[in-house]
Amino acid sequence: MSNSSSISHFLLLALADTRQLQLLYFCLFLGISLAALLGNGLIISAVACGHHLHTPMFFFLLNLALSDLGSICTTVPKAMHNSLWGTRNISYKGCAAQLFFFMFSISAEYFLLTIMCYDRYVSICKALHYGTLLGSRACAHMAAAAWASAFLIALLHTANTFSLPLCHGNALGQFFCEVPQILKLSCYKSHLRELGFLVVSGCIAFACFMFIVFSYVQIFSAVLRIPSEQGRHKAFSTCLPHLAVVSLFLSTITFAHLKPPSISFPSLDLSVSILYSVVPPALNPLIYSLRNQELKAAVRRLMTGCFQGH
Repeated sequence: MSNSSSISHFLLLALADTRQLQLLYFCLFLGISLAALLGNGLIISAVACGHHLHTPMFFFLLNLALSDLGSICTTVPKAMHNSLWGTRNISYKGCAAQLFFFMFSISAEYFLLTIMCYDRYVSICKALHYGTLLGSRACAHMAAAAWASAFLIALLHTANTFSLPLCHGNALGQFFCEVPQILKLSCYKSHLRELGFLVVSGCIAFACFMFIVFSYVQIFSAVLRIPSEQGRHKAFSTCLPHLAVVSLFLSTITFAHLKPPSISFPSLDLSVSILYSVVPPALNPLIYSLRNQELKAAVRRLMTGCFQGH
């Protein structure tokens, strides 16, 4: 029986068993991370520099881009390092830090997506009260609450998970550190407290999900009552990117953690984990910029200005 105090490092899941595949994964992660950094960086710069984009929708989009950057910068660099050097090691403290920052980013993203749904609901269903309900101070308070709640959740899970005694070695079945994988290494019955935390977190997540569903039922009912086709199209075009991002986020993370054991095998598990932890931060900027003409114009102006400056 090993104890958590005697473990100095963990062994992450090996992405591949041949050098060629390891380099292929390195290139894959490099490409995805560069796309995420470029896309989210452009959104942050465009919203920060474009005064006409200083609206609640774009303010929350800027925060979402920050959470995406945090998510991908937490998991990908270590995976790239391990693929390039053919190693699996991550230090005990490094694993704790990775778990904390990943949970912080993912939780913040989910809360921000819920707030963005409220923004769409108010703009369509309560349009006359939009300025009152979503003033600059209210937006700042909601964003601060999202980040603070995510920080608290990440801190509680990390502190509790790494206080558990570990009896089943130090090999994780994932290419980054996350709570379910650490729990698999913990001693029997010692992880009941962490399971309680997970149940509470699951209830909070479910409440956010029900709020999103209820909001979109109201939104679509209101949109369908708009008499002009152009008005309906404009309303749908502001909602579809958010709905697509929420669907991508929830479907991948739900399938990763709730899929039946009968369809669990290493290559599928690895693909699904990459799908929910690495792909969304790279796709989110593309999804938002494809449908939003204001954002596309702002990004175009930003890039044109950079090229002209050089």
